[in-house]
Amino acid sequence: MTTANFGDHNWGMVVDVDKCIGCNACVLACQAENNIPLNTQDRVERARSISWIRVERYWEGDFPDAKARFIPIMCQHCENAPCEPVCPVYATYHNAEGMNIQVYNRCVGTRYCANGCPYIVRFFNYWEPVWPESLRNHLNPDVTIRSRGIMEKCSFCVHRIRRESRKARSEGHEVIDGAIQTACSSACPTSALNFGNFNDPNSKVSKMKEDKRHYTLLDQFATDPNVIYLAKIDADKKVGVGEAAKHE
Repeated sequence: MTTANFGDHNWGMVVDVDKCIGCNACVLACQAENNIPLNTQDRVERARSISWIRVERYWEGDFPDAKARFIPIMCQHCENAPCEPVCPVYATYHNAEGMNIQVYNRCVGTRYCANGCPYIVRFFNYWEPVWPESLRNHLNPDVTIRSRGIMEKCSFCVHRIRRESRKARSEGHEVIDGAIQTACSSACPTSALNFGNFNDPNSKVSKMKEDKRHYTLLDQFATDPNVIYLAKIDADKKVGVGEAAKHE
């Protein structure tokens, strides 16, 4: 995979699937950070729930040796994003920092972008967002509350990026590697989610991206995503005679 030149920053995520335990702390942190309405049972049953990041669970092997695997999936912030060219009002576009941006007050809710996204990570607001009275004072003032009739998705917590960038600029230095973390990456107890600048060759994510385990989701679509995955390591996997000989 090649990294496009986006100037000083090309923000991205590296997900180490080997460390993910499926706890869903990232999902809860994202919901709270980005003012995502509560997903009631009715909305889930009608396929109307909103979750900017989800943890997929799948099984490998046969009983009784079957093992659960977990993989977090969010907007991949693709360089060649299929959601962008289909929007008739330019409500979603790729910015100079490698992120797929959603302009809420420009969106007219055609849902063409959701139809074009192969990762199923874009969501339409079917209702005006509401929260219980006890939660209204806990909403994040840095994040816009999306109204009925528009699309929304993971933003890589762009408000955190802007806040830390302004702080670094006022202090006269570059953004320090690791200073910006998304809500999901900061909540992950096993450091399975890692956020940073791919344009910095010395950043943690740039070094992780060079791991031989790296891959991207649905690479057959050539979307060139800014979310990189590191494959699961299975220490208990049985190795054939031919494979074992290679490691001797």
